[in-house]
Amino acid sequence: MFTKGKSSDSSDSSNKDKAPSAPAKPTAAPSTPAASSKPKPAPSILSSDLTVVGNLTTTGDIQIEGTVEGDIRAHLLTVGEGATVKGQCIADDVVVNGRVVGCVRGLKVRLTASARVEGDIIHKTIAIESGAHFEGSVKREDDPLSGGNSKT
Repeated sequence: MFTKGKSSDSSDSSNKDKAPSAPAKPTAAPSTPAASSKPKPAPSILSSDLTVVGNLTTTGDIQIEGTVEGDIRAHLLTVGEGATVKGQCIADDVVVNGRVVGCVRGLKVRLTASARVEGDIIHKTIAIESGAHFEGSVKREDDPLSGGNSKT
């Protein structure tokens, strides 16, 4: 294929020489070692018939569909439409579709039209859809996650 004007007999020998270069295609396979790195865990889901009394902490994602009486810390926290959380919610991303009674802290906080929040929201960016119910104060901070339990 890459030889210049040799007979077909010599091209057969050049094909044998090319066999070692055929592993050049598997060099495209190093993208698979990136895929073999630690896979992202699936989000934890608390079903609608579950009530948790106590604090929840994860470095991953959590979706609440039931009731939680306690503080929640996660990477992505989603409060489902029928869910109720009574406690502080702290996450990089917080999406509230249901009810939260307590402080919400997040880099990105989003209250959907079905959200009901009774408490303060401390955020870096916020989105509140039309129809959301919110009672409390809103404060923007560059690092809302570092505040912990302090109120200012």
